[in-house]
Amino acid sequence: MSRAAAQGFTLVEVLVALVIVALGLTALMLAVSGTANASGYLRDKALAQMIAMNRIVEVRLNLQKPSTSSPTGNGTGSDAGELDFANRHWHYDTRYYDTDIPSMQRVVVRVWPGTAESKGNPLAEYIGFTGKALGLPGGSNIDWTRGSLPPAAPAPGTAPTGTPGTGTNGTGTNGTGTTGTGTTGTGPTGTITP
Repeated sequence: MSRAAAQGFTLVEVLVALVIVALGLTALMLAVSGTANASGYLRDKALAQMIAMNRIVEVRLNLQKPSTSSPTGNGTGSDAGELDFANRHWHYDTRYYDTDIPSMQRVVVRVWPGTAESKGNPLAEYIGFTGKALGLPGGSNIDWTRGSLPPAAPAPGTAPTGTPGTGTNGTGTNGTGTTGTGTTGTGPTGTITP
């Protein structure tokens, strides 16, 4: 049988093809493994962020009173704890720092997987603030449904319509239909003509 009639691959060609396939499969497995590791890390980070946010809410709701003194005497304090969340064991460290506003504290929560002995870089760190209100409740509410522009003037030839006024009856604003000394209140509604 002649060499031209034998249509096959030599041993060297087969070995080279196997090496190329092996390198390709190795690269594919590394990519899949990296994706799985990144997915697990992102899952753990998301869970740690939930724990940190929950801890900030607990402090704000005063489920655990923040510390106002510390051994260092600089107005900082801390507490730590462990919990089971999403079938995993976690530990957190909550630190309280004074701010320039005497009635407020800055709260920093750090969360790690595992027990308190397994320190390292925290998976999550959240910063929040807690304290007393700086103003009366509802005192800073702004009605965003009303514009900040003055009311539009009525079209020429139409009579302006009135709105309830404030104060006592008498001194109205000409052309706006408002009676009283302000823009809202208990005065009568009507039309004022010049």
